[in-house]
Amino acid sequence: MKRVLLFLIEVYRRYISPLKPPCCRYIPTCSEYAVEAIKKYGAGRGGWLAFKRIMRCHPFHEGGYDPVP
Repeated sequence: MKRVLLFLIEVYRRYISPLKPPCCRYIPTCSEYAVEAIKKYGAGRGGWLAFKRIMRCHPFHEGGYDPVP
């Protein structure tokens, strides 16, 4: 499952992300955060951390530096 999630993120980063303007409010970006979290914690917990981060990434949140715990 971990490899599948990492593959899907890579597909997003390579083919979908270049079509959109840069809009992530965090450092590291949400996709970088997701890859790091999944590699560190596995598909379950890492996927949950990435999901929570993506839900916070909107224009009304201040953003900033937010590393993987």
